Amino acid sequence: MADSTRTARITDLARKKARGEKIAMMTAYDAAFARLLDRAGMDVLLVGDSLGMVVLGHQTTIPVTVDVMVHHTRAVVQGASRALVVADLPFLSYQVSTAEALRNAGRLLQEGGAAAVKLEGGRAVTAVVERLVEVGIPVMGHLGLLPQAIHQLGGFRQQATRAEEAERLAEDAHLLQKAGAFAIVLESIPAHLAGRVSSELTIPTIGIGAGPDCDGQVLVMHDAVGLSAYQPPFAKQYAPLGELFVKAAEEYIREVRAGVFPARPA
Repeated sequence: MADSTRTARITDLARKKARGEKIAMMTAYDAAFARLLDRAGMDVLLVGDSLGMVVLGHQTTIPVTVDVMVHHTRAVVQGASRALVVADLPFLSYQVSTAEALRNAGRLLQEGGAAAVKLEGGRAVTAVVERLVEVGIPVMGHLGLLPQAIHQLGGFRQQATRAEEAERLAEDAHLLQKAGAFAIVLESIPAHLAGRVSSELTIPTIGIGAGPDCDGQVLVMHDAVGLSAYQPPFAKQYAPLGELFVKAAEEYIREVRAGVFPARPA
């Protein structure tokens, strides 16, 4: 963002795309890490329902509830003074009815303090996107690999690899844009398709496992700093915090058992 001291806004992302500047986005789930990522200059903090897996230990994101998302979103907002905070609408919080989607999205803004929400899907959710945007709730879309539909997809694998699937995804991206989405996450799709969609849309695309030609990139924080039990093939580890933490804990254990910590008064 141009001004590193003010709160980021939705319009800043559109301007970055127009200028050809890449958007940096990462997940955050608590105030401590949100504060550090904000200090580093992250454009967007995503309170992802991925917390179900990397924080709560579930095998999928499906068990995550709206109450859990509100709780973690509130914590992230407490830690972030500048970055744009976007919160995921979890499984079945927006698919049952537009009215229910409105209530749940409203909670993430009103109780959680998020600036926007993210939801998964294409043409099936455009009516929901339109209604949320109509009442003033900014919406980020999500296409490609949809973690909430993981059982239907048959696992965490690349999507839209066949020509007809690629065309449908491209059409869905345009429909989301028309419905009022301000950006779209493209997850685990071929790089050439992500590049094509990014060039066709006027709104920014944020890639994750979708190649270098999106308007921005997002990573799960735990993957980026070595805190995940499993490292996705597309993720890059920028720091081995997991190993450093284990070494620190081991040193603490040794000092406690040896009577070195705490030190005796001089």
